[in-house]
Amino acid sequence: MTTGRRGARRSETARVAILAATVRLFATRGYDHLSIEGIAAEAGVAKQTIYRWWPSKGPLIAECMLEGMLLPGRFVPRDTGDVRADLAAWLDAIFGFLIDPTGESIFRSLISAAAENVEVGVRLRDSLGAASSLVERLGRGVEAGQIPPDAPLQEVSEALVGAVIVRALSRTPLAPGDPERLVDAVIGVHR
Repeated sequence: MTTGRRGARRSETARVAILAATVRLFATRGYDHLSIEGIAAEAGVAKQTIYRWWPSKGPLIAECMLEGMLLPGRFVPRDTGDVRADLAAWLDAIFGFLIDPTGESIFRSLISAAAENVEVGVRLRDSLGAASSLVERLGRGVEAGQIPPDAPLQEVSEALVGAVIVRALSRTPLAPGDPERLVDAVIGVHR
């Protein structure tokens, strides 16, 4: 006699429908107006199905980010050989996303979700590259002699992400040259 797994099995079809519904509603309504009931209706599942797999909307948003459905790898700094130009272009891409009303809404909603759920905060930080791609790009800048060898790369990346978040929260308009000035302020002026 075999014993099966206890509890309901997670249907991949239902999971994908829930994640897709979450992303659609998140983009149109924002985090504050996102509800499990609304997601369930949009996905065509019972709200109990969602609660069985996610205790609240925060972990659900985190899984959407983990799956690459929100901010999907879009903010990876490139490597042209000029770390300052690459970081300024990276900031410019993020600020460009924030200028778009949908992008601003998504980003501000993610900040709100991150304030409520630590995993969302970690995913947001990772999506902006602070834990990996940005630190790696900074490391290549050190190797190329463009950043001091003793620069605290993790802290530099967090300062750049922090500048983005402050700009998003304050809705500070971007002036020409702001990305370059932010890069210089964070990694120092070594021209």
